[in-house]
Amino acid sequence: MPERIVFELTSADIPGALGIIREANIPVDNIIPHGPVTVRFFANRTHGPRLCSLLERRGDRVVMLQRLGFSQRAMRWLRHPLLLTAAVVMLWLTAWLPTKVLFVQVQGNSSLPTGLILARAEECGICFGAERSEVRSEKIKNALMESVPGLQWTGINTAGCVATILVRERTGESEEERPAASGIVALRDGVIRSCHVEKGTLLCRPGQAVRAGEILVSGLTDCGRAILVSGAEGEIQAETSRSLFVRTVDSGLLRSDREDIYKKFSLLIGKKRINFYNDSGILDGTCVKMYSEYYMTLPGGFRLPLGIGVETTECYAAEVSAVEDASQLMERSAKEYLLTHMTAGEILEEKIASEGNKLYADYICLEMIGQNQYEEYTRQDGKNDGENG
Repeated sequence: MPERIVFELTSADIPGALGIIREANIPVDNIIPHGPVTVRFFANRTHGPRLCSLLERRGDRVVMLQRLGFSQRAMRWLRHPLLLTAAVVMLWLTAWLPTKVLFVQVQGNSSLPTGLILARAEECGICFGAERSEVRSEKIKNALMESVPGLQWTGINTAGCVATILVRERTGESEEERPAASGIVALRDGVIRSCHVEKGTLLCRPGQAVRAGEILVSGLTDCGRAILVSGAEGEIQAETSRSLFVRTVDSGLLRSDREDIYKKFSLLIGKKRINFYNDSGILDGTCVKMYSEYYMTLPGGFRLPLGIGVETTECYAAEVSAVEDASQLMERSAKEYLLTHMTAGEILEEKIASEGNKLYADYICLEMIGQNQYEEYTRQDGKNDGENG
């Protein structure tokens, strides 16, 4: 774009001078009067010499006041302290930001939660504002491996301000770490009712009473000249006895219609939380509290360490109500507790006695009592080992 110049024309015949400029096909615009014999207008710099020559022949006076090209505008902008400061800050950020980590993401995990890995990584120094050169050091990688036991390997790549933690999870114990010999031991006391063994040596029989921790099936099989080492597999069912004590309240609060709902807000900066309210946060049984966090994200899914926490409290009307059918409620709770704490089984007999809000129950159960447990054995060199026979 041609450079623009502001001209000031002083003439006794302003219309005549402008007419000569038009006849010479010199484009001018923004003609502004500045007195009875003075006007100002804009024209291109390339037409300046010709324009001045035409007007000066008539005895007019022409003065160039200022230039409006890009270089002149830039110089005027740089004379302003605020603009100059902003330019310096932008240049500094352009050079400084690529050396910092602003976003951290995790790739390669399936069972380990991403939040857990990010929390451990922040403790190891992989966080917002960390130096890119430091997060890729072997020291930080080893610290992350030690803090997350489920990791088999980890690596850190950086691109711009983004640090990507690449992980590989442990799929299970390796052959070198896992003992080959494992037996089945009793979880609790009982009387054996049935035995079914697929691998290993059976050390009990139906009708035998066993105690918790006793080996029922061994992973070591004596083959005469050698010992076969394997993992014991089988099912051992036993008759067990259990006693439970259950207690319930006499009365409780019964919620009905919702009466009120209100929200409280807090500012989240990294791991810090700034509440915009002041209370204990302790609610009675008539209120329900829900808490949610909303973080700012950039295009691409990168989450900034800045967000808002919203605490929603709903209040309900409540009335005191006596607990009806307390004995049935306690009996049902006792059975549910018992069945959920069995590996597999059923209740054969039950004896229940209740006193008000208390219940005493004795059960005879038929359940699986076997649990796998590694066995140690002695090699030919006299060392205890669970890996070589």
